[in-house]
Amino acid sequence: MEKDQNKSKTRGQPTSSAPKVRAVRKPSKPKLPVRIGSRKKPAKVEGDAKLRPTGPIVPPQSVAGRALTLVVAIMSFLACLTIGGVSIVWDAANDWQNDLVREVTIQIRPVDGFDMLREIDKAVALTQEFPGIGSVRALSDDETRSLLQPWLGEGLELESLPVPRLIQITVADPDLLDLSQLKSALQQEVTGASLDDHSVWTSRLSAMAGAVVLGGFAIMGLVFGSMVLSVVFATQAAMAGNKDVVSVLHFVGAEDSFIAREFQRHFLVLGLKGGISGGVIASGAFLLLDVMTRQSVGNAGSDQLSALFGSVSVSLPGYLGVVAVVFLVAVLTALTSGLAVKAHLKRVD
Repeated sequence: MEKDQNKSKTRGQPTSSAPKVRAVRKPSKPKLPVRIGSRKKPAKVEGDAKLRPTGPIVPPQSVAGRALTLVVAIMSFLACLTIGGVSIVWDAANDWQNDLVREVTIQIRPVDGFDMLREIDKAVALTQEFPGIGSVRALSDDETRSLLQPWLGEGLELESLPVPRLIQITVADPDLLDLSQLKSALQQEVTGASLDDHSVWTSRLSAMAGAVVLGGFAIMGLVFGSMVLSVVFATQAAMAGNKDVVSVLHFVGAEDSFIAREFQRHFLVLGLKGGISGGVIASGAFLLLDVMTRQSVGNAGSDQLSALFGSVSVSLPGYLGVVAVVFLVAVLTALTSGLAVKAHLKRVD
């Protein structure tokens, strides 16, 4: 009986000779720090939990941002106005030059012992023989009196005054006409004849148009320089307002290019808003000027303005220049902000 009881007790207890097994945990791999702004994909979160999107470093809406947008819009408007003015003057200068190139004047001075009317007929017949000539017409006595009336008054007697006569020539093809040959032929065969090809006026118009273009580019340079300075100050103000965020990102390992891209994205949006606003307002001003000029036809001021500049309207190259100004404003704003941020971070280092 005692042996049976001892056997029953030893069945429920483990023997001392059996080895004990312990659960061994596998060593976990060390996690490497991830640099902010690097292109590595973030690790997946257990349970398919979605990461919350990070907010922008620079607040999208701020008083400084609205003020900078207004400044950029004003600068863009002034630059577009400059482009439109240069376009109008350049088109007018080209029209003047084309008109002057296609018109030549022969002057017949009175000479003692020679019949002026006969010399006029000789000049007209000689000029018509040259290639490239469209029409040749001598001004009548009435037309000559009307030309001299503002200076000499009414009731002029051309026979008693040594008044030169003019012959108006219209050039059909300026490339075919040899002006130097025509000038020498008139001087040899027609007494008292001289040819005026308006070269002096053409050179002056070219110089004036070039000066206007250079002045326009100088004004645009000043406008863009002022805009760049405004963007630099706005960028420094934005970094001062977000100094803690930028410092933390910089010292935990965020790359300078990452921080600069955030500021560039912010100021690119501001530059686009301001540039488009200024360009749209300038284009509206051009269209309004064109409509007002067309409606005021017949007035003294409008007629003088049309005689000087032709149709006061901005051509297609002017509007393309407005689009180019808007694009340039946005690019300059983004690049300036990025360079300012990188320069600030280098000083921090």
